[in-house]
Amino acid sequence: MGRVRTKTTKRASRVVIEKYYPRLTLDFQTNKRIVDEVAIIASKRLRNKIAGYTTHLMKRIQRGPVRGISFKLQEEERERKDQYVPEVSELEKDKINVDQDTKDMLKALGYDSIPTVVVAASRPERPFRYRH
Repeated sequence: MGRVRTKTTKRASRVVIEKYYPRLTLDFQTNKRIVDEVAIIASKRLRNKIAGYTTHLMKRIQRGPVRGISFKLQEEERERKDQYVPEVSELEKDKINVDQDTKDMLKALGYDSIPTVVVAASRPERPFRYRH
């Protein structure tokens, strides 16, 4: 069974990652030295807990965005994804293929004047076969 991390450990670790992300690595020993340099921590045990959780979060960040942590690189990546515009819009179609039943329903609803709706050739249904 693992141990429960305190709020102090988690909060301190998140702050360290947000401020010093480029310096941190996936190695506990390196992160321990960095945490020791950048923060005044009362005990060695607490420093090691913060460094351990920082290493854990860094490994999670490698896989994808982590809730509650935002740093400049992650913000830029999110902006780039939000600003993406596809070359061909999915909403602007030249024609929409529908079967005859759908065309009849559109006509009944009063949408028969849509020029892009095209009746596709219906395929003959295959008879259902039972497996013996």
